Amino acid sequence: MKKIINTSKAPAPIGPYNQAVLSGNILYISGQIPIDSVTGTLVEGDIKKETEQCMQNLKAILVEAEMTFENVVKTCIFIKDMHQFSEVNEMYGAHFDPETAPARETVEVANLPKFVNVEISMIAVK
Repeated sequence: MKKIINTSKAPAPIGPYNQAVLSGNILYISGQIPIDSVTGTLVEGDIKKETEQCMQNLKAILVEAEMTFENVVKTCIFIKDMHQFSEVNEMYGAHFDPETAPARETVEVANLPKFVNVEISMIAVK
């Protein structure tokens, strides 16, 4: 059985999907882009700020599911420019203990929703 997880503290989905789905003890979080859920506007112009907004959106969804970044076992980062990897990695990494950090891949892509520079998805386990 699956349970839909949505919170007003993260951006509402912009298509036919939910912010996250809890199946058993596994939480699948949809990719989050740098939209400020309070203003509904994109955070643009600074890849560090954009990445941090993605992480804050992911954190809000984890909290709604009664989890933290410690529960995350897998992430996927999509970035528009691999030359920005170190800045993205710095902001992302600040949310994890290096000893228990999740598995991850980072992929450069041509375009992302709303033409943002970064999108991050996660899988977490209770």
